[in-house]
Amino acid sequence: MRTHHSVEGHSTKAPSSTKRDKISYFCPRSSVQRGHRSDAGEGNENTEGNEGAEASKDNSAGAGDAGELDRPNGADGRGRSPGQDGTWWRRAVLYEVYLRSFADSDGDGIGDLEGLRRHLPVLAELGVDAIWITPFYSSPMADHGYDVADHRGVDPLFGDLADLDAVLADAAETGLAVLIDLVPNHSSSAHPAFQAALASAPGSPERGLYIFRDGRGPGGEQPPNNWESVFGGSAWTRVADGQWYLHLFDAEQPDWNWDHPAVRADHAATLRFWLDRGVDGFRIDVTHGLVKDTELRDNPPGARLAPDSGFREEHEPRVWDQDGVHEIYREWRAITDEYTARDGRPRVLIGETWVRDPARLARYVRPDELHLTFSFSLLSIPWSAAAWRAAIDAERAALTAVGAPGTWVLANHDVVRPATRYGGGPTGTRRARAALLTLLALPGTAVLYQGDELALPQAEVPPAARRDPIWTRSGGTSPGRDGARIPLPWSGDAPPYGFTSAGADPWLPQPADWADLAVLAQAADPMSTWLLVRSALALRRALPHLRGDDLRWRNDSPAGCLAFDRPAPAGSSVPPTPPTSVGSASMTCVTTTEGEATIPLPGRLVLASGPVGYDGATLTLPPDTTAWIAPRDG
Repeated sequence: MRTHHSVEGHSTKAPSSTKRDKISYFCPRSSVQRGHRSDAGEGNENTEGNEGAEASKDNSAGAGDAGELDRPNGADGRGRSPGQDGTWWRRAVLYEVYLRSFADSDGDGIGDLEGLRRHLPVLAELGVDAIWITPFYSSPMADHGYDVADHRGVDPLFGDLADLDAVLADAAETGLAVLIDLVPNHSSSAHPAFQAALASAPGSPERGLYIFRDGRGPGGEQPPNNWESVFGGSAWTRVADGQWYLHLFDAEQPDWNWDHPAVRADHAATLRFWLDRGVDGFRIDVTHGLVKDTELRDNPPGARLAPDSGFREEHEPRVWDQDGVHEIYREWRAITDEYTARDGRPRVLIGETWVRDPARLARYVRPDELHLTFSFSLLSIPWSAAAWRAAIDAERAALTAVGAPGTWVLANHDVVRPATRYGGGPTGTRRARAALLTLLALPGTAVLYQGDELALPQAEVPPAARRDPIWTRSGGTSPGRDGARIPLPWSGDAPPYGFTSAGADPWLPQPADWADLAVLAQAADPMSTWLLVRSALALRRALPHLRGDDLRWRNDSPAGCLAFDRPAPAGSSVPPTPPTSVGSASMTCVTTTEGEATIPLPGRLVLASGPVGYDGATLTLPPDTTAWIAPRDG
């Protein structure tokens, strides 16, 4: 196997000595490496440890040359999509960069923009189409950057505007689209507008930009209503003159008043500022929370939610998913469409919308609102074929009705990592790998959180090292989200694993047993999750079946088995599958969640998350395994 994986500072090839120089990197002729790829037909039984044949030279459905595959942004980068419809985002793979934990370039233990820039070639080699960068704005860091003091500035902790420009330029050359986090629900309490509000009298124009109210009870000693903070405790904090201000999150994150025209105008200007700078779009934080009940009525009495609960709208209907929020996104869609019309490069809006009801969720992605919204349903269900099918069906039905694709998510910086969520240890890792292949076989957009490609587990963070405000505001009853935010291991056999300078302390401690999970170690291991994901992403481009929008369940699969066909779309070189059937012209994804399964399935094995048995006609999968079977001649 040929390997040459460039991770600056620990590549097998010495990096350039010039800070801004491009890093050369090599994609092997077949991005689908031995150990995950099999072109076997008859006679390929018991594929041990995913091992199969090397990619066949004459295999038209194989990965081919990774460097020649269609990238959603094209050779010149910046939004050139395959085909002529300009909708690469409908089938992209988006990679979340949690910036402070991605790569540190200056030895302070915190990831930064220059560290990201140096590692863009690794993300391109992995095969993702776009990156989403978490907040890098000026901030006191009470919530690690989601408390923004200047929405149009870069915090020195992460670099400066020139560093961001360098990321955008290098990403364009690499063919990666760049989306940045937008935090519109609240600002930092250090924001000049909030400081002016504190210095002004009740009822002043300055206070009108936020949500200030008098309290209830004698002397206004009680909060204006019973709303609770997502981080625990009351959502209201009292100021010196006796009024209270609303913060759905930390007290250092006061909520904007989105009924105020100046708030809307300022955020529209912020969108234009970054679009003019060259970003490809925005991931919008707390999409469903900007507009509140106009009368600030109490939420119904009921059980108190845990501080880290995602879906809250059923218990807190006065706070979340208000109808008025959609007017905001129609305004923003008009702005992004304006920029898209200028040069044909799509600018994309993606919502973080924690709304459980698929029909309500779909309202955010109507044709004149957001382009995409994360499908969080897979984050809250057990490892069960029946649960996965029900969640996929419900979201696809609602989203298809408004013409939107699914945007499938297994993890992000707010939830427990899949390898731990699915049971931990070897079982959790097997399930996480199988889940990744299932996710990547679904029609629509797929989202990877940094570390998914390494099957990182949730880390145990000692109480003294915890940094998440949830830990503090919950009085230590919730461990918070730090365990999902541990700095990435890049290389080496001990912390900091190439994340920062040798001898420097990462901002969160890394486990001592992560050496085998490091990127460079996995790049050299044919059985690794990193190479499995790279193989899957190459096949997403190479197989026409994975470019369409159709999904057809195979109802002949045994209990505990999730099996679906992906027919090739019209216009591809593969013969079409009749609309009401499954069959040999489709690619099939099969996942087992409850024991071994044997399925008659002619074709050729192209990818598997673990050992399988296959003779070209019958597939036998152990528990917690996913396999992709392609037509023999398609």
